Amino acid sequence: MRAAFYDMLGEANKVFKVGEVPTPIPTEGEVRVKLKTSGVNPSDWKARQNGRGGKLPFPLIIPHSDGAGVIDMVGRGVNEDRVGKRVWLMNGQWGRPYGTAAEYICIESKYVIDLPDSVNMHEAACFGIPFMTAHRAVMFDGPISDQTILVQGGAGAVGHYAIQVAKANGARVIANVSSEKKVNYAQEAGADEVINYKTENISERIKVITDGIGVNRIIELDIATNGPTYSKVLAKHGTVILYGTSKVMANFEAADFFFKWASLKGFIVYTISDAQRKEGVIALNKMLMDNSLETIIARTFTLDNIVDAHEMVGLANHIGNVVIDLN
Repeated sequence: MRAAFYDMLGEANKVFKVGEVPTPIPTEGEVRVKLKTSGVNPSDWKARQNGRGGKLPFPLIIPHSDGAGVIDMVGRGVNEDRVGKRVWLMNGQWGRPYGTAAEYICIESKYVIDLPDSVNMHEAACFGIPFMTAHRAVMFDGPISDQTILVQGGAGAVGHYAIQVAKANGARVIANVSSEKKVNYAQEAGADEVINYKTENISERIKVITDGIGVNRIIELDIATNGPTYSKVLAKHGTVILYGTSKVMANFEAADFFFKWASLKGFIVYTISDAQRKEGVIALNKMLMDNSLETIIARTFTLDNIVDAHEMVGLANHIGNVVIDLN
């Protein structure tokens, strides 16, 4: 099969190769998916650039954890009825060397979810990391009806979904973004209020928006950058749900934090429980059936242009998701 792969860490244009690799055969409990699309996420270029702790975890890596396609073969113990099903998948390259930047992938059946006929494969390649992270972050600490939620990075792939999930569950949503173009994008996703942190003071603006009370929950993509604002923007008993950071170390005003009885909770989407994954899938399917979920594709690339795809995601100045078309 054709695949994109690398056997050393570094810049995309220096390490990527596209060529033939052995076509996998599913083992017990696995399905094989004939892939149509592969989603490119920030974690993919970061893993290619820096690996895990600066080391290449496997001798050869086919990147990307998200994708969509059709099941064409199943391993022992998997119902044959799954063959021919349109599906999307997650965790394709988590803890394993071969992800979705290829014509085929074999992966444990539980990570492969049936896709409604009304949803196209390009959109489906964005459900794994972006939607499932957004859903888990928003719903991490229980019901949010009538709460005020701050979504950091409200124009990012996760943030865009987080706004929609929060609104679908009855929250008032404030989004934090970095440009006027992104302000409009977050508003279109359903945010009640949008702050451009490049031109506005987030602490002062939230104080006005919430009548001095603060927000009940923060959906956080970068604690290292945003941590210093927590004591000023959180309500009493507020919670920060952390799914990312730009640096290993982060600072925030601890005294004000615990005087507010605030809490900090973190997770990574790859290791959510089976029950949490099922909850996310149910929520996703409901929004798809209600036609209330918007997925924006910024650009589609071919497998041969995977370098350009990674460079675009690395620059992070686009709006929407980046997808590889494998047809």
